[in-house]
Amino acid sequence: MDMSADLSDGDLRQYFCDLGFLTGSDLLLPLLRMAYRAAKASDINILIEGETGTGKQVLASAIHCLDSKRSSFPFVTAQAGTISDALVESELFGHQRGAFSGAVSDRKGLFRSAAGGTLFLDDITDLSPKSQSSLLDVLQRHMVRPVGSDREMPIDVRVIAASNRPLRELVNQGHFRLDLYQRLDVVRLRLPPLRERPQDLSALLMALAKRHADLYHRPIERVDAELVHYLESLSFPGNIRELENCVKRMLFLKGQGVTLGLADWSSQSTEGEPLSKKDPIADAAASLLEAVSRHQIPYGLALQRVEEVVLQAAGNGQSSVRKIAEFLQTSERTVYRKMRACQQNQRDSEGEACQN
Repeated sequence: MDMSADLSDGDLRQYFCDLGFLTGSDLLLPLLRMAYRAAKASDINILIEGETGTGKQVLASAIHCLDSKRSSFPFVTAQAGTISDALVESELFGHQRGAFSGAVSDRKGLFRSAAGGTLFLDDITDLSPKSQSSLLDVLQRHMVRPVGSDREMPIDVRVIAASNRPLRELVNQGHFRLDLYQRLDVVRLRLPPLRERPQDLSALLMALAKRHADLYHRPIERVDAELVHYLESLSFPGNIRELENCVKRMLFLKGQGVTLGLADWSSQSTEGEPLSKKDPIADAAASLLEAVSRHQIPYGLALQRVEEVVLQAAGNGQSSVRKIAEFLQTSERTVYRKMRACQQNQRDSEGEACQN
């Protein structure tokens, strides 16, 4: 039974927003519904894939909080890459005092520390072959034995693993155990990078500005549309984490006003690159989109007007098709065809005006 089916899109977003995972994009709604269902299925493991900074740990924490069976128990996070071969069993299962040199006290280990709750293993791809084998054993048998002990202990822990690369590809390349992958990949959630979800930018900017409101003496009330259009042209390799750091710098350096705009972005930029160097094609596309959406101009008509303006500007009083073609870096045939189309469109418009 799909327990998320009765939730509206808005309610679903709000559930995750209240738990720190922000989105306004329809692209993520199927993922949120699957995450909500997975949260209610307390005993299945989850694999979250996504680039660095996309919010994998935040999503894992939200799933834990929505899990009625486990939410009152610990949510333990660990970087898989920090688990060394020499201490893998101690890290995962704990040890008893005196079990080895340096073991001056008992230690629970990651699994027993998360007893009843959730163990989040980030960067699972960094696990060594030995660590992968030890993890597989506990996922299969649900038993751990601390180093230095002769007694096994049952454990009840949900494992959520995260990878910044598609794990199946690493399995195919022989870098990750297939049997461990199959244990982890019961439910797979792929978080798209920020550049694939531009609809989230405005909501994220406002939410992050509220989260770090203490960095500025006044609350931010608006985000300028021009800033959002500009950010849509950026790749954001650091994803939401990168955007959050930028918002923090904007607030810290902001002098006045209650709107975040291009000037604020320019002032915080660490690249030393003026905004005039942004992608001009993206700017033109954003302006065209604004004409279609805000001014209710049909898309075909908007494109037609763009071509007319470009041809007029390129001609600049010149009658030579060859010179216009050279300026626009295209063929004379293309320019001639476009000019004839513009003239025909103009005649059609004049004819319609006369009829009216």
